[in-house]
Amino acid sequence: MKKILIIRFSSIGDIVLTTPLIRCLKEQLPECEIHYLTKKQFSPLLKENPSIDKIYHIGKGLSEVIKELKLENYDFVIDLHKNLRSFLVIFRLGKPFASFPKLNIRKWMLVNFKINLMPDLHIVDRYFKATLKLKIRNDHKGLDFFIPADEELAINNLPSVLRNGYYAWAIGGAHQTKLFPVGKIIEAIKKINYPFIILGGPGDVNRGDEIVASTNTKVYNACGKYSVNQSASLIRQSEKLITNDTGMMHIAAAFNKKIISIWGNTVPAFGMYPYLPEDKTISKIIEIKDLSCRPCSKIGYSKCPKKHFRCMEDIDIGSLAEAIVNI
Repeated sequence: MKKILIIRFSSIGDIVLTTPLIRCLKEQLPECEIHYLTKKQFSPLLKENPSIDKIYHIGKGLSEVIKELKLENYDFVIDLHKNLRSFLVIFRLGKPFASFPKLNIRKWMLVNFKINLMPDLHIVDRYFKATLKLKIRNDHKGLDFFIPADEELAINNLPSVLRNGYYAWAIGGAHQTKLFPVGKIIEAIKKINYPFIILGGPGDVNRGDEIVASTNTKVYNACGKYSVNQSASLIRQSEKLITNDTGMMHIAAAFNKKIISIWGNTVPAFGMYPYLPEDKTISKIIEIKDLSCRPCSKIGYSKCPKKHFRCMEDIDIGSLAEAIVNI
């Protein structure tokens, strides 16, 4: 085996969850070149990974890279996305390939009929099903995340209130039904006498400002100020992370941080909870169990289909604050 292509187009968390497989491939097939195909906006997540020899990315379409990929003459393709676009890549390359059990029918059953047929198996372990032909084993050393040196942030450059330690709270997410309400974040922070840094993208700036305005000077709004890699640096230097079901959760797991994850319309049963094989006790999942409408989607919605948003609104702030302090 001389050259392998891994395909995973998106998104932040899903790509981070492929890193154990990348590491194990390189360690167990040290003479093999590992290439990775992803979307252009996600390639910075991988550029410092020492186990990857070359990154290909797509912008508008596959035609940009197919010719180059064909010239690589891969020995094997590992499809960790498993959709029409990844199938087209495999078809065009005409090389031996393998994928993983995506379990879409089981997810559909869980979402639509609340019948849980999902295996008690993290998606990281499902990814390794794609390497059975190569006899690659999971080393159970967890996730990897490598921050470029020029995107490391010095804690001394942060506001003085954060320099002696802080908790990070990632408030962002691609779907509204995954977002813990701002009012409840404010309630929780008011119960905790400790500095917080609020993390999120440009679309979260106003929500971050609202949190700062309603709490105190021990809260710093970093939303929209930093890249994903820079935000990862802030997470690495934090004492713990409070987060929605988002990519930041998986980045924190790569650093073996204490994680309090808050779950709304999605559920851990989908197999994408914090992957911490060495110490699962540093992760606390906050969710409303046995809610008849949950999960309502495997991804998320722009608003609650039932218009009550009980999966988030019913979370007890006292219990959440206690979990944040005590984990």
